[in-house]
Parts: sequence; structure tokens; C-alpha cells
Amino acid sequence: MPVLTESLPTDPAAVRREASRRRTFAVISHPDAGKSTLTEALALLARAIQDAGVTHGKSSRHATVSDWMGIEQERGISISSAALQLTYRDTILNVVDTPGHADFSEDTYRVLAAVDSAVMLIDAAKGFEPQTVKLLAVCKARNIPIITVINKWDRPGLDALGLIDDIGERTGMTPVPLTWPAGIAGDFHGLLDIPGKRAFRLEAVDGGAQAATETEVRPAELDPIEAARWVEAEEEAGLVESSNGAFDTAEFAAARQTPVLFAAAAKNFGVSQLLDTLVDLGPAPSPRETLTDEPRPLESPFSGFVFKVQAGQDSSHRDHIAYLRICSGSFERGMVITNQRTGKPFATKYAHRVLGRSREVVDTAWPGDVVGLVNATSLRVGDSLFAEEPVRFPDIPRFSPELFAVARAKDPGRYKQFRRGIEQLEHEGVVQVLRSDLRGDQAPVLAAVGALQFEVAAQRLGTEFNAPTSLDHLTYTLAMAVAPGSTGVPETFRGGEILRRADGEVIAVFGDKWKVGHFRKDYPGVVLEPIGAAID
Repeated sequence: MPVLTESLPTDPAAVRREASRRRTFAVISHPDAGKSTLTEALALLARAIQDAGVTHGKSSRHATVSDWMGIEQERGISISSAALQLTYRDTILNVVDTPGHADFSEDTYRVLAAVDSAVMLIDAAKGFEPQTVKLLAVCKARNIPIITVINKWDRPGLDALGLIDDIGERTGMTPVPLTWPAGIAGDFHGLLDIPGKRAFRLEAVDGGAQAATETEVRPAELDPIEAARWVEAEEEAGLVESSNGAFDTAEFAAARQTPVLFAAAAKNFGVSQLLDTLVDLGPAPSPRETLTDEPRPLESPFSGFVFKVQAGQDSSHRDHIAYLRICSGSFERGMVITNQRTGKPFATKYAHRVLGRSREVVDTAWPGDVVGLVNATSLRVGDSLFAEEPVRFPDIPRFSPELFAVARAKDPGRYKQFRRGIEQLEHEGVVQVLRSDLRGDQAPVLAAVGALQFEVAAQRLGTEFNAPTSLDHLTYTLAMAVAPGSTGVPETFRGGEILRRADGEVIAVFGDKWKVGHFRKDYPGVVLEPIGAAID
């Protein structure tokens, strides 16, 4: 397709029609609750892949295709978000799988800025865990509707009624089950479809590599032992419904009510019910807020924002992919759009849809879609892109780092590769990179929220850029921004130092909060401010 010099006319009716078919959501949870497994189960049932794989599955099963980094496959965790597009019942599902480790919370927070709803996984054996609570708080702050999935019901776990009570207490939302399990955790026989008043027996196929079989049953016609499981399930579901009421679309949209489903994603149990729930109840894209506090109508000319930048997925080309959430209008591959931050045009010649390391060309996309712009070296996380009518969407906040380490190339002869790798990690937001004249470019300070960020940074520097790197950890635990206009800013001080980010922000780092008080007394002309938001 030839490169266009301007955007194509937007057909308002077509935009509204296509946007109404989209459901864009994130999958969130505490690590090891089954996010990547669920994502692949969704892809399997939507026929996007041939076989599902679980991260810690049997040798006969495949690795999770959305986890492409070596460290992801070695450890069985997701540390880079993946964006998949599936079609189910003529509805387009844009699924954004998020990092499965708490050390990459910042990446997950970026993803949450780009979705319209979230699927929150709860481990049936562990219930609510710290990372789940943190992500829930972000969803509620953004008023993101949440569908709750109690996963791993095929393994021993907690009581169903107790989990429902815990969801209500911990989320502040009213849990309304749409399905209910026949059998206790670890003895999963089937599901009640509560709104449809039907019952399904479930059986795994090929160890969960294929879609599970669902056979409708009538409990009254079963033998007494099996019938007792279904009768108990009906009684428990009825008890919850009488207490919490029925599902209410308006309450769900306002994030005051959360529909609950039970599942065992590794066996594809309950996954089809989740797909139906996303299609029937999930919110479609709506006008996005801008910095002028005026929502951008869906029918406006093209606009969107970058919520993630990733490199290294194609080792033979070392390309850069900027993940773009489309907010309004229609996207046509080849159209020239404007980067609000720089004011410069950007040609969208290479636009892809990404599934792990595999890609397919995208010619057209609509509000709610996620497009991977390839070779997008000029784009940064948070950039607003538009055609015709300028727009700026709210910035995606940075988070205050708590861990710091000095990075140095082990081989001085590999300094150019080291510097190029550091710049790439900074570009992607894998770690924050801080510099100072005293330390020089040969020894930048890497700043992170979690220790695994350092491990990923060092591994990628060594493997992708052939620049083995040593990390010397510093004793700093706290960072604060130096406000513009401050006077008498020192380069170093008792218990800390001054560093700078590439965007020009000046950062003061300290050993502890007591050092901050000393600093303020010693340098009254320097005003300190919090950095972005804290991950509490």
C-alpha cells in the first residue's frame, strides 16, 4: 500500500459501528495466578492458535507463545506485556496480557491506561494477594470495570462462598457470580450458567491443549451422588444471589459491581463463559479524556497514544515496536500522523498486529484496537499521535524508583554497544536511566521499582547488544524530583547525589527519608517534589 500524504476521511457511522464491536481489556493478577495461560486459552477458543500451552505444563505441551523473552521461558513468568487480537462471535477482542511479576508493576500500570476493562484473576488457593490489591486500586482510580475470574478451581483451594465474601470486602464492589462450580476446589466437575439457568459437565481434551468439551446436563436425571454436587452448587449460587442481587450493567460500568466466574484456564474450563461475558457485558471503547478535560469523540479524526515501546522481539532486525492504542477515527496503514510531543510527522508504513514473535500486517484499525508501529525509534511511552485535529492525552505517570545500581561495561572495548543498549532500555522504560557529570556516560545509574528489572536489563545488554555488564548496587532507597527554578542545587551532598534523566528532569537520591530532612535544611533553595506516583 503506498504511503499517504494525509489521513483518509473518517466515516462517523463506520467508526461507531466498528468501535461497538471492540472490547479492549487487560488481564491482571498476582504473579503465577495464570494470566498468560488464560490469555492463550482465550486465543485457543477464538481459534487464533492451534494448541494452548501452559507455562509449567507437561513436556507434550507448548511454551506460552506470548512469552518470547528467554528469561520469561526459563522462569515461567511474563515480564513484557503482549497485545493480541482475537475474533469471537463477530466481536474483536483486544487482549493485553500484563507482566506477571511485581517488579514490573510500572509496565502493568501503563497497560491499564490503554484498556476499557480488566479481567482480574484470583488464585483459588491463595485468594487476594498484595499485587492484586495494588492493581485493583489503579483500576478503581481509573474507574475501569472489572470482571473477576477465580482461577485454578481444578486444584485444592479455598471455599467458594468464602472467596465471594473476600472479593466483596477487598474490592469494595458487589460480587455477582455468573457461573458457579459443581464440586469443591480440586474436584471440578462442571459449571452452572446462572443467568441461563443451565448446567454443563466439563472434560479436558489432550491435557488442556485443546478446547474442553462441554456437555449440558440435567441434575434431576443424574445418579444421586453426582446430582448432589449440582444441587449443592445451585443452593450456594442461590444463596449468593439472594444476598448480592442480580447483575446490573450500570453498576458494573460504574465499577461498583463485579461479575464473577469460576475457571481452570490450564484445562480450558470456564474460558468460553468468559468469552461470552466479555462480548455480552464488556464495555466498548468510549470517548477518551484529554488534557483539556474534553473527551475526544470516537468520530473525530484519527488519534491515539503510545503506551508501550518494545525492542528485541525480532533478533535478526533489532527493530522497535511502539504499541499504539487507537482512541478515535480510523487508522490506515501508510497514513502520515503527527507526534504531539515533537510536532513532527510520522509515517505508518510498517504497522503490525503482534502475537508473541509472530506478526501480521494491519491495513485498517479502529478505536480500541492496539497497533504495533515498527521501526518507531522516534516514539516514546505517553506520546499522543493525531491526524488533522491536535490532541494531547493525559501523560502516563512514572513511578518513584526504590532500587539503584551503577552499570558498567565489563569490556571497555564494547562501550559503543553498551551505550546503545542503555539508550534502548531507557527508551522502552525497562529501567529509568540517570546520569551525572561526575559519573559520566560510562557509568549511568539504573533506577528500578523491583530487582528483576536489573536482571532483565543486564541479560538484554549481554545478549542483544553483546555488551556484558556489571551492576554495582547503591544504598539509595528514595528519589525525589528537584523542582524547576530551584537554586543552589549541589552535585553531591551528605547521604546522596544529584542525577538527571534524559528528559531533563533533575533527580535527588537519598539513603533514607531522614536524609531528605537534612538536605532541606542544608539547601533551602532547592524544592523537592514526589516523582510521579508511588507503587504502594
